[in-house]
Amino acid sequence: MRFDVLSLILGWTLIAISIPLFICSLITIWLDDFEMAMKAFLIPIIMSPTLGSLMLKFGTRSDTPERLRDREAFAAVALIYPIVVFIGLFPYWLGGVFVGPFTADATLIDIARGAVNSWFESMSGFTTTGATVISHNMSPNCIPGVTVDCINSQPRGILLWRSITQWLGGMGIIMLGMMLLSRVMGGGMALARAELTGPSLSRLRPKLKETAFALWIIYIGLTVFEMFLLHFIGQMSLFDAVNHGFTTMATGGFSTRDASIGYYDSLTIEAIIIVFMFVGGINFTLIWFLIAREFMKAFSDEEFKTYLVYIFTAVLFMMVALISTNISPTDSLRQSLFQAISIGTSTGYTTQDYTTWPVITQFVLMILMIVGACAGSTSGGLKLMRIILAFKVAMRELVRIAQPRKIKQIRMNGEVVEPQQIDKIVGMLFVWIGLFGIASILLAILMLDESFESIIGITASSLGNTGPALGSYGPSSTWSPLNSGVLIFTSILMWFGRLELLTVVILLHPRTWQDENKEHSDRRALALFKRMIPGRKL
Repeated sequence: MRFDVLSLILGWTLIAISIPLFICSLITIWLDDFEMAMKAFLIPIIMSPTLGSLMLKFGTRSDTPERLRDREAFAAVALIYPIVVFIGLFPYWLGGVFVGPFTADATLIDIARGAVNSWFESMSGFTTTGATVISHNMSPNCIPGVTVDCINSQPRGILLWRSITQWLGGMGIIMLGMMLLSRVMGGGMALARAELTGPSLSRLRPKLKETAFALWIIYIGLTVFEMFLLHFIGQMSLFDAVNHGFTTMATGGFSTRDASIGYYDSLTIEAIIIVFMFVGGINFTLIWFLIAREFMKAFSDEEFKTYLVYIFTAVLFMMVALISTNISPTDSLRQSLFQAISIGTSTGYTTQDYTTWPVITQFVLMILMIVGACAGSTSGGLKLMRIILAFKVAMRELVRIAQPRKIKQIRMNGEVVEPQQIDKIVGMLFVWIGLFGIASILLAILMLDESFESIIGITASSLGNTGPALGSYGPSSTWSPLNSGVLIFTSILMWFGRLELLTVVILLHPRTWQDENKEHSDRRALALFKRMIPGRKL
C-alpha cells in the first residue's frame, strides 16, 4: 500500500469538503443567525482544511500523483466516506439538531448519544440513504406536544447542509474530485472504477476529466431545473424547492418536512418529483445521448427497456392491490406510481404510509429496495444491469444442461461481456446475499423485541440506501427508537451499500495494507524461487 497516495487523495478531499461547509455557514448567518453559524460550522470549517493540508504536507512525496494504482484508488474511495461523514456530523451535533456540547443541562450520556445520532444522519446523507433520527425525543429543538413539524423546526442552514450532503453523495464525491482536482490527483480511470463499481462507466468525452465534467453539468442542470419547476409551477417555497431539488436528483430522499412529500398533498409537486426521481434512476450516459440527440442509442439500451418494464410491472401489481381495498383507480395509480418509483430508485420520499397497504405491496416494495434502478445512475441497490446479466448467466447454464456442446456468450446491448466482468458481478451478488443474511441475524440479536418484517426491512433499506423500511420503521416513523449500537451498525451497512460491497471488501483484505517494501521483497523471493526450479509452474 502506498500511503502517500492515500494522503494525497484524502487530503484534497478534506480541503474540497470545506467549501460547501463554508457556503452553508454563510447561508446560516442569513437565514438563522451569526451565533448559530459559528457554533455549527466554525469547527468543521477549520478542522477539514487543516487536516487536509497536514496530510498533503507531511504524507505525500514529489512523485505521488504518478504512483496511483487500483489498490490505492479502491482504498481511498472506501475511506473517503467515513472521513467526510465524520466532518459532516459536526453541524448536527454542535448546531443543536441533536444533544451536543452546547446543549444546556445535557448529561454525558445524552451528548454521546447525540454524537451517534449525528454520525448516523451524516452517513445517511452522504450515502444518499435518507433514513433519519430527527424526532421529538432526540432533538432539543422539538418539544413533544408543541412542535408540530420536528424536521422543519431545525435551523435552515443545517437543513440545507443535510440536503447538500445527499447531493454531493449522489453523483459521487470522487467524480467531483476528478473534475476539480484532476491535475493533482491523477489516475482518473482507477478512481472512476472504484467509485462506479460494475459495468456502468462510459467515456462521453475523450478524456475522463471531460466525462466527469459533462456528467456534473447534466446533474447540476437537472437539479436547477427541478428547483425552478417546484417553486414556480408547484408553488413550493423557495427554501423547500432548493432542498428537494438537491435530494431528488441524488435519489436521497431527505425532506424538510416530517411527512415528506405527503405534507404538500399536491398532484403537481408529486408529478414533478416522479419525473425527476425516474430520471435519477437512469444511467446518466443515456441522458447524455438524449441531449446529444442520439435517440436510438438511448432508447435501444437493454437495461433502460428493462427499467421501464420493471417499474410498470411494480406499479401495476400495487395498483391492483390498492383497488382491491376500495381505493379509487385514480388514487391507486397516483399512490402506487409515486411509491414504486420512489423506492425503486432508492429515493425514499413518501406520500402514504405504505405499511398499511396489502401484503403483496410489501413484497413488491422489498424487491424494489433490493434491486434498485440502473447502473450509472444515482440510485442504490444491486442495479438492474447486474440482475439482467446474472439472469443471462443462469439461462446459459440451463441451456448447457440440455446442450452441453453449445457455446453461448453473454451479451449486453449486442456486445460480448468479458468473463472477468461476469465473475465480478456474480461475486458481488454472492457477497451481497451473504452480507444480507449475516446482517439480518446480527440485527435480530441486537433488536430482540422487533418483528421479522422490521429487521429484514432495515437490512434491505440500509444496504439498498433506500431510507424508509418496512414494519415499525416505515414512512410514518424515524429510526430514532433504535439503540446506538444498531445505528452504528446500520450506518456501516449504508457505507457498504453505497460502495456496492466489493470496494469495502478490498479495503478489509489484509493484503491491501501490506507494506510496499515487504511486497517487493516477496516478489523478489518468488522470482528467485522460480529460477531455482526451472520448468516448474507456480
